[in-house]
Amino acid sequence: MQLFKLDQPTVKALPIVANIPHSGLFIPEDIAAKFTIEHLKSLPNSDWHLDKLYDFLPNLGITVLQATHNRYIVDLNRQIKQPLFGSFWSSVIPKNTAFNRNIYIHEPSEENIQERIEKYYLPYHHQLKKLLDEKIEQFGKVYLFDLHSFCGLINDDVCLGNVNNQTCSELLISTVDKCFSNQGLQVVRNKTFVGGYITRHYGEMPNVESLQIEVRYHVYLQENQIDKPQPPSSQVIEFEAAKRKFDNIFNMIVSKIFY
Repeated sequence: MQLFKLDQPTVKALPIVANIPHSGLFIPEDIAAKFTIEHLKSLPNSDWHLDKLYDFLPNLGITVLQATHNRYIVDLNRQIKQPLFGSFWSSVIPKNTAFNRNIYIHEPSEENIQERIEKYYLPYHHQLKKLLDEKIEQFGKVYLFDLHSFCGLINDDVCLGNVNNQTCSELLISTVDKCFSNQGLQVVRNKTFVGGYITRHYGEMPNVESLQIEVRYHVYLQENQIDKPQPPSSQVIEFEAAKRKFDNIFNMIVSKIFY
């Protein structure tokens, strides 16, 4: 399977790249064999079905990059730094889940860890950097939306993160805030989720404004399916209702920024 899926705009392209790094579910057999059966069944804290939730974005002129492989292979939203194998919250390859549950029957060797970084992490970031460079060359600047979802830690519907006003303008974050709020969602800024590695790193590039958008599971998934031993379904009325709402939200964002 390819490492990522790239969806180009179906209408006139805008200087926006949407990145979905944590919705992929594929795990190669050699890596799956190292995980516990319980972990393979649940894959907790995956950003469930965001690829489907946001599949309308190319119809607005937005370029979308989506990871196809699961975050427990490598976490694309973590910096390559020591320890490479460790905390869910800081290491590029997590040893445990977000809530410290064991993942592995057989932990990866140092050679396995380096191989994962070379094979799964670096090519994805090369592609993302390439997309941003192309947009800058074409338009002079680019907006990067890093799209995530969450369960726990906070109870707000949406958290916008720009690393405490370091990675995007007040105009951009205010516009996105208002568009979500106008659809009845409770929005906070830089509360717990201030922006991960992708938002921070690419937000340092000249002519890039980056914004992390975190959406609570309960906004688009059926509540009685959340935090269960198996993945939640996207074939529920809550998901379809949220998708229509998000389509309206991003139409408004695009309209306010560009028209």
